[in-house]
Amino acid sequence: MPSMWSFSAPDTWGVPGVGGASFLEEELCFVELPDLDEQHFFLRALIEVPVRGGSSPSEPGALTYSVWVSLSPAGFARAVEQWEDPDRAAEPPFFGQLANRIPGHPETLRLRVRVHTRPPGLRPLVEIRAHDHPLAVWQRDGIPAHELPAVAAACGG
Repeated sequence: MPSMWSFSAPDTWGVPGVGGASFLEEELCFVELPDLDEQHFFLRALIEVPVRGGSSPSEPGALTYSVWVSLSPAGFARAVEQWEDPDRAAEPPFFGQLANRIPGHPETLRLRVRVHTRPPGLRPLVEIRAHDHPLAVWQRDGIPAHELPAVAAACGG
């Protein structure tokens, strides 16, 4: 059973009006909405949820969502500036918002998050700040292994 679910782009990508200098790379995204005079900056990061009560060693230790988070222009600039810096994990976390709707959960788009950078080559980790949101509860307390099939069904697996 898959234990990692990935979003190929922020939900804003592909919205009518995206244009101008917009780009989507494997780890970074910039969306310009010229019609609205808006710019959005995104970084790919991971939400890790511990899996509790697995019945065999072959079961995953974590359920992982590879998501996009929206950062402020200054936060995005700093993340890009520190991209190859071996000391970037010492940076304070960035504040941002989730940029994907995660199936099987109440609304996740625009949930407030902290983005914790890690050494180069490792995607940042997302900490959900809405402590009462079910995804934050899972992140804090773990998800029972017997619920993984429902997650797979919700995510299309």
